Amino acid sequence: MLRKNLAFKLFITVVVASLFVGCNKTRDYKNSSRATGWKMNAKEGGFQYDPKAKEQETGPGLIFVEGGTFTMGKVQDDPMHDWNNSPNQQHVQSFYMDETEVTNLMYLEYLDWLKKVFPPTDEVYRTIYEGALPDTLVWRNRLGFNEVMTNNYLRHPAYAEYPVVGVSWVQAVEFSNWRTDRVNEAALEGAGITSRNARYDAEPGQTFSTETYLNAPTQAYGGNDSITRGGKKSESMAKRSKDSTNLYIQRKDGLLMPSYRLPTEAEWEYAALGLVGIRNYNAYRGKKKYPWEGQYTRSGKRKSRGDQLANFKQGDGDYGGIAGWSDDGADITAQVKSYEPNDYGLYDMAGNVAEWVADVYRPIVDDDFNDFNYYRGNVYSKNAIGEDGKVKIVTKDSIIFDTLSNGKIVARNLPGDLVRVPITEDDAYLRTNFSKSDNRDFRDGDKSSSRYYQSFSEDDDEKGSNRMYNSPVQHVYADSTGTLDRQYDKSTSRTTLVNNEVRVYKGGSWRDRAYWLDPAQRRYFPQDMASDNIGFRCAMSRVGSKSKKKKRARN
Repeated sequence: MLRKNLAFKLFITVVVASLFVGCNKTRDYKNSSRATGWKMNAKEGGFQYDPKAKEQETGPGLIFVEGGTFTMGKVQDDPMHDWNNSPNQQHVQSFYMDETEVTNLMYLEYLDWLKKVFPPTDEVYRTIYEGALPDTLVWRNRLGFNEVMTNNYLRHPAYAEYPVVGVSWVQAVEFSNWRTDRVNEAALEGAGITSRNARYDAEPGQTFSTETYLNAPTQAYGGNDSITRGGKKSESMAKRSKDSTNLYIQRKDGLLMPSYRLPTEAEWEYAALGLVGIRNYNAYRGKKKYPWEGQYTRSGKRKSRGDQLANFKQGDGDYGGIAGWSDDGADITAQVKSYEPNDYGLYDMAGNVAEWVADVYRPIVDDDFNDFNYYRGNVYSKNAIGEDGKVKIVTKDSIIFDTLSNGKIVARNLPGDLVRVPITEDDAYLRTNFSKSDNRDFRDGDKSSSRYYQSFSEDDDEKGSNRMYNSPVQHVYADSTGTLDRQYDKSTSRTTLVNNEVRVYKGGSWRDRAYWLDPAQRRYFPQDMASDNIGFRCAMSRVGSKSKKKKRARN
């Protein structure tokens, strides 16, 4: 009996010891929860999660840019003594950026889609299409013969792979939104989630929106859970078959990509410098002058010695050099990829065309408040909820059109998009990180950004008395007939053109001297106006790990 008791105690000791030893080893939580130990993806109703889900895929046209720290702003060669780009240390997260500027061909694809989905024969749809058209008249010059570009640059196949110009900041943002939806629409169709060729079979005005699909998937095509084929209704949004809860694809499935957008100023400057290939500490301290190595605009390599490394204006009346010798190959813009990329693999980050970035312009970058993913321009909003408790979807009758300061009318949203509204004071109640919806003028020196500000007049801002940047306040309205009512600001006390509607653009262009090729240089332009030397490229945030390198093992 005593022997049996000893044997039993020995057995218990071994079991307990093995449990403690097991706790020190790495456990496999692929099929169970690390939080609760419950089974996952179980038919009985366990949390649905795909352990084999991949990291973020690189979207069409994009290049991976690994984030890091760098000196943002001007450090050397500052003969202008500007104070709008003082050097400061910043850190940006990893992101993706277009390999090249958005080309005429890419933008024409956007216009063609708009024309097919919103036929211009309809007056409302025609306004949508016309609002997206680039301004081809930007090429005209009172004392120059440029009609060949006015008539041909956008649409002639000879210019297909040239960067698009004449696009305002507002239009560039709308193109980015359109691109997001088309890429995710193709991803869903490729995975068999949506009906094949549904985008071709939809009725005019029926569109796919990523955010609508995530929040109200049955209304992802023009507010309907089906599309019309030959006068008959047909299901357009297939459900996910492997999910026992019969849900549609969600963010947790990892299939849908983050939004295409304009890069922030910090991202653009960081990417342009291409510090990933530099093993020199001075480069991180702002001593790198161009996207390439060296202090000159000509190549020092043996095979290409003397060749220009970018497309820019070399002097008065010299837009390309002497024909057949010392020529940069372009007098206006050049075809993308005409010059060597920087160390990230990005083309034309200096010269060719300057590029819109997302930021609202202010002379000073407020690094005292934030030195991580710096961006000025946040306007926080939320989905509008109807009386039925569901999100509101934009219909043809509820499209909001904005009349820009130059009289151009653009659609703020498209049928099938979610209706967005500003956040309220209740949404920001007792928050320490934000207190209102519009943060474009936060800490820019105006009275309303000060600690003890109190407004005593509703029209203070209109008069400019409480604004540091008291730029002209213009009002342009369009009536039902399209006639413009222009109410100009006639005040004689305005001191600046800086306001919340001017955006930063970066990089030199074919019209600029070498001084502007430095990625640190910054200029501004009204967001609703366009130029013949400003284009853009898109960016996309990276989710997950900072690097695409193999992860280190973690317990």
